[in-house]
Amino acid sequence: MNQPPAPKSSIDSRQLTFALLCILLGSGSITLALQTILGTQDIATLYVSAPLWQSMIQAWSGIIDPVSQTAIIPFFPLLLYLLIAACGLWIAGTFLISKIHGQSFTTVLTDWGIRGFRWWLLPAVWEILRITFFILNWDSVEALMLATSQFWFAISIAGWLATFAGMLFPLQSMEPKPDLVTTPRTQVPLTAWLMMGCFTLIFTWMNWQLYKGLLIPHGDSAMYEEHLWNLSHGKGFRSYLDQGLFWGEHIQFIHLFLLPVYLIWPSHLTMELCETVALAAGAIPLYRMTVRHSGSTTAGKAMVAAYLCYFPLQFLDIAIDLKTFRPISFGVPVLLFALEALELKRWKTAAILLLLSLTAKEDFAIILGPLGLWIAWQQWCERKQLPEESKQSFLRTVGSGIGVSVFAVLYLLFVVKYAIPWFRSGEQVHYVGYFSKFGSTLGEVINNILFNPGMLLGELFRPDTLIYFLALVVPLGLLPLLSPSRILVALPLFSLLCLNEIAHDPRHHFHAPIVPVLCWAAACATGNIPKLLERRASRFKISPASGQNFAIHFLWSSSLATALFFSLSPLGLVFWDSGSTWYWKRLYVPGERAAQFPKVLAQIPPDSRVASTDFVHPRFTHFDRSYDYSNYLRKVNEYQAGVPADTDYIVIDTQHPYSEIKTPDQIPEYHDHPEHWELLPDQTNGYFIILMRKPESAPPPEQPPVRP
Repeated sequence: MNQPPAPKSSIDSRQLTFALLCILLGSGSITLALQTILGTQDIATLYVSAPLWQSMIQAWSGIIDPVSQTAIIPFFPLLLYLLIAACGLWIAGTFLISKIHGQSFTTVLTDWGIRGFRWWLLPAVWEILRITFFILNWDSVEALMLATSQFWFAISIAGWLATFAGMLFPLQSMEPKPDLVTTPRTQVPLTAWLMMGCFTLIFTWMNWQLYKGLLIPHGDSAMYEEHLWNLSHGKGFRSYLDQGLFWGEHIQFIHLFLLPVYLIWPSHLTMELCETVALAAGAIPLYRMTVRHSGSTTAGKAMVAAYLCYFPLQFLDIAIDLKTFRPISFGVPVLLFALEALELKRWKTAAILLLLSLTAKEDFAIILGPLGLWIAWQQWCERKQLPEESKQSFLRTVGSGIGVSVFAVLYLLFVVKYAIPWFRSGEQVHYVGYFSKFGSTLGEVINNILFNPGMLLGELFRPDTLIYFLALVVPLGLLPLLSPSRILVALPLFSLLCLNEIAHDPRHHFHAPIVPVLCWAAACATGNIPKLLERRASRFKISPASGQNFAIHFLWSSSLATALFFSLSPLGLVFWDSGSTWYWKRLYVPGERAAQFPKVLAQIPPDSRVASTDFVHPRFTHFDRSYDYSNYLRKVNEYQAGVPADTDYIVIDTQHPYSEIKTPDQIPEYHDHPEHWELLPDQTNGYFIILMRKPESAPPPEQPPVRP
């Protein structure tokens, strides 16, 4: 019997060649880029710590010049490592995709090799541009390329990961389902709740461990817990850092809504937990808005993942300087719920939530101004679609939006010009100093920003502005750019942030009001992608369904990839880098300093008035009074050096991050007035110094005022 002919291989040799080229050239591309980035310590430390950099160079048989701190890395050994990794990922990815979807292994092999690994060529584009600018002697542009290298790598990783995820978990339906579009309260799935739970557990643990390790500063963080303690004990809405009532700093009181919980558990840890839960809760309206715009529950889950991995959001929970609590963070979920209410035309709910957002900080008024114009624009656009007999008057159509804008502007002017100065005894707001290039008074700053375009544009059009912009939109897969009317709502505040001389990146707290706007824009953009591709069908050779499928996965993968380079959480490299300042064992495992501190508390009665250095200051806020011992001149001491006259104890932390005092003789009070202060015996192995005022030098007790 004749044997049937063997079936011909179904593999396309041409496509396989392309796949192999993508893998080979992609690995070479990354090798070239890594040689440049890791070739100089200054650039390498944007990614890894100096000790880890040195270890990596040695592992790759490189040579470090100790004088210039540059390194020569052999090309081929590094290329070989990357090729082995690439081939392993190629085969493993092919196996998973073909197994799950029942597709031919050879077909998936070429498809995944080409579509996925062509993203590895992006670092080569970066390197070619950098070399071009170097040859042209454009030093500033080359420096910008080096400063933005993390974003190029993040996009490359995100594109590769999104391609794999899109092939493994394609979105089932791109058309909005009627029940998803019309149902106001889309049910949040268990997957989203689990992601929010993980975020809450991780960041609560990190915050609490920082507190237990005496690493949270009192100023601009734990001082807010002192507000609640003092208010609940009849001492007023204040910290003893403040010039008086806290409203002399900001019209900010949203954290007072935590009082019912705080009275049950009066601790700074309570506030940390509440802040983290609040930030996580912002995922709820984002999920519902994304599902309504895209018609896909998978898109909603992707938005939740992107939001929780969004490193500018994570820095609102733990800032780069380890300030872990700021009331402005509560404005993020409040504004997100308000934006959802606006989309559902629940005007009363939206109005209440927008007003509530102003209690998080007056900065939210800078968002509400342009948001009101957006509302008016949307209402006018919808009016044009109505039949003539159903149209309201133009004034009634745009009136509510214009009203929001006018109110926001008037509120901001009132707060900055009158309210805060009134609580500061007539002094201007302190953050005028953030814009010193534009003047020394509020009037000068406003006048130069509004009427000196040369100065304004000169400060705005700088490399820092571009880097700041990339840091905000790249983690969201650039999707906010596909909803331009919404992203414009954030433009005025973003411009002000770029003029701010204190911080030029989203690693502090100033950007908090922008976060909900950009996430809102990204949620809307998930539904705009098919429309854009349909209108540009001749230009983009990709179907709307495939385009949206990739964009949805690119959204969460971009957030994850940027977190790799910027986040302080377990998603970030620095969390695991033992040479890094933010290494988890260094920050989240309390050391000997924290273990010795209970001995200090045991020596000081709770009814004492204590002056202490910053990082132990939060532990004395429940005492009679807790003063700041630092070089800052405070109102509580009439802006004089030293401690207030009624201070009973001085506690010096000799090992805190900014400690200047190491021995008792360095303490001015003890050095200059030993007759007033007694040095208590050291029980902490030198970690802390305690001075107690001698009874005979204590000031007379305060006498109640004599009534006429």
